[in-house]
Amino acid sequence: MISGIHHVTGITADVQANVDFYVGFLGLKLVKRTAGYADAEQLHLVYGDGLGRPGSLLTFLVWEASGRGRTGIGQVLEIALAVSPQSISGWLTRALAAGVPFEGPTREFEEPVLRFRDPDGLIVKLVGVDLSTPAPLPGGPTRLRGVTLLTDKAAQTAEFLTRFGYRHGERAGQTHRMTSDTDVVDVRDATGFVPSVAGAGVPDHVAFRAGNADEVRSLRQSLREHGPTEVHDRKYFLSLYVRDPAGILLEYATDRPGMTIDEAPEALGRTLFFPPQEAGRAQDLEVMLPQFSLPGEERFPIRKLPFVHRFNRPDQPDGTTLVLLHGTGGYEADLMPIARRIAPRATLLGVRGRATEEGTNRWFRRFDFTTFDQADIRSEAEAFAAFVEGAVAGYGIDAVGLTFLGYSNGANFLAAVMQLYPSAVRRAVLLRSVQALETPPAADLSGAQVLMLDGRDDVYARQAPALADDLRARGANVETRTVRGGHELTGADATEAADWLEQGT
Repeated sequence: MISGIHHVTGITADVQANVDFYVGFLGLKLVKRTAGYADAEQLHLVYGDGLGRPGSLLTFLVWEASGRGRTGIGQVLEIALAVSPQSISGWLTRALAAGVPFEGPTREFEEPVLRFRDPDGLIVKLVGVDLSTPAPLPGGPTRLRGVTLLTDKAAQTAEFLTRFGYRHGERAGQTHRMTSDTDVVDVRDATGFVPSVAGAGVPDHVAFRAGNADEVRSLRQSLREHGPTEVHDRKYFLSLYVRDPAGILLEYATDRPGMTIDEAPEALGRTLFFPPQEAGRAQDLEVMLPQFSLPGEERFPIRKLPFVHRFNRPDQPDGTTLVLLHGTGGYEADLMPIARRIAPRATLLGVRGRATEEGTNRWFRRFDFTTFDQADIRSEAEAFAAFVEGAVAGYGIDAVGLTFLGYSNGANFLAAVMQLYPSAVRRAVLLRSVQALETPPAADLSGAQVLMLDGRDDVYARQAPALADDLRARGANVETRTVRGGHELTGADATEAADWLEQGT
């Protein structure tokens, strides 16, 4: 029976910082970039050795600008990578030069250990062990050394790991080491500690190696009395998911087909792939997933501004920028697919609203479905106007080619910003919008251009004329068009908006 760790999966809130750390600092190779197999709107990165072999793989789910998780019972505490013992001092010097936080060096189970924290706070430790394969970076990691698990059922967790080929090993304090032929799992008794909370900086799961699909099926049969299991085809491996007695998510993944099934070894990590079932959405997903640069490539630095935001830059930009404001429950990438259809060569700047309602993103609070918090609208409008000013200056955006597009709650907010801060928004496409201000100010909107697109069967459409009248009364040039459908967006919205933009150029 094959044994050992196949891969470990973590969560990052900053894809660029994650790439800079694991490729730029640690020297791992990016061996795969895909849309997520569980959630295709989530980028998934895989790092490893030059061939992307099982046992060297670290993978990350990208939750851009998400909150930090909490490491606790029922989760992986830290990840260990193997380096040569002689390289530990060199890594200490490298960390000091790069400004990477570290602890140590120390010795654990008679091995030299140096701990780092990645940009999300995940603990990554380098462990000095004898190596037989060269590292991508001289002195760098060649494979996973192991993981540490936090559990309040230490004996049961350790025994459960024997199903994956691990053997009982040494003990040190509250840690019981389990060993395979290639690596270790340290089971740490954390009874009385807090439970884990998913989020950035907290590993999602550890996967163990399976020789083939028959071994996956055999293990699943043996777990019938244990509890629920799931089997998924992840294209690069077949895997089974199960939770141990302490609730730790574990995976059992086959070595094959492997990372080179769709890329040559020398081209690993260069192409963005999509799950087969998402082939029809590939173009939309490509524009929604966050972009990043590998070390040495030209990059687009992100500024610290008061709203979470994301750019999508086409290969041949035309100098225009489309700023996108999502509807209730959306996020900064929601409107990028329709925006790319509207303006194929525009740079897209998606922005996330800061108000929340039952866990969903919004642009301002409301007391009920028809009563909006006026003070919150004005406060957020002021912040958004400052965001626009900062984005134009910080990113060198040409204000002449700047157009705003908002949908539903985002369109309502965008219209409010226009009325409260006329200089911030001069050209806007409002999709399914109404007047959110109870007492609009006497603003001068002379020269402002607005397209309002309403759904013929939208229950809110009867409220749209009041907003159009208010904008016109203040000098704005407002064009209204009606498309078939209700409150949802359709292909007709993209066609009409593209036509309006073209007429205005």
